[in-house]
Amino acid sequence: MHSLETMIQVIPSIAIRKGRVVKMRKGDPTSEKAYDENPLDLAKRFEDHGIDVVHLVDLDGAERGSPRNFHVIEAIANHTDLKIDFTGGISNDGDISSAYEYGADYITASSIAITNPELFASWIVSFGREKITLSADVTDITSKQVAFRGWQKKSDLKLYDHIGFFYEKGLKYAKCTDISRDGVMEGPAFSFYQEIRETFPDLQVLASGGVRGVDDIQRLNEMGIFAVIFGKSYYEGFLKLKDLERFLVKGVA
Repeated sequence: MHSLETMIQVIPSIAIRKGRVVKMRKGDPTSEKAYDENPLDLAKRFEDHGIDVVHLVDLDGAERGSPRNFHVIEAIANHTDLKIDFTGGISNDGDISSAYEYGADYITASSIAITNPELFASWIVSFGREKITLSADVTDITSKQVAFRGWQKKSDLKLYDHIGFFYEKGLKYAKCTDISRDGVMEGPAFSFYQEIRETFPDLQVLASGGVRGVDDIQRLNEMGIFAVIFGKSYYEGFLKLKDLERFLVKGVA
């Protein structure tokens, strides 16, 4: 999917709603904060600091069940060399094809894996396991109940049953968020990620939610986590892009 380095991959998240870069606390839309940032300018800044991949979240698409912000993919793809992992409302083959046509490199899907697991499983084969990431986000790490539709709905599925179904079908990448920690900067759920790694040893885990700063990323790196997705810690000024340089290996394709 990404570099051949064993170093953890650091991936900034750019979440878009109604044309603005936003962040919420624990997935709660009423807590939404908009940042005075242009998505393309942000992407260029990330690229200038050696970032390779951005996680582009189409919140409008996630809520409506079909992507709405393909034009943001296009702008970033046309004006940077960043790889784009796109997520938000992808629900059919056409959505993936469109995302790729606009310039996405990978897609991450959540809701469709719950509402139509066979279709999502088919994508692992048809588009390739390097291109498809399962987003499996839980309301809290005790119940491990999987949420979807932009985290606004709860399913009856338990996380390990959900991941396990696709893991047996060749799933390689899974992004897992403890929603109760997202946007509150209380630290990642380290034990949660360790448990996922032990349960699914061949799964490449992307940790998301709660990152406070570079020390949290270092700890995830030491645990062997494949990638970390961060957002609020950067937007609020706690995580500086310069701090990430130790994780960014120049010259690796």
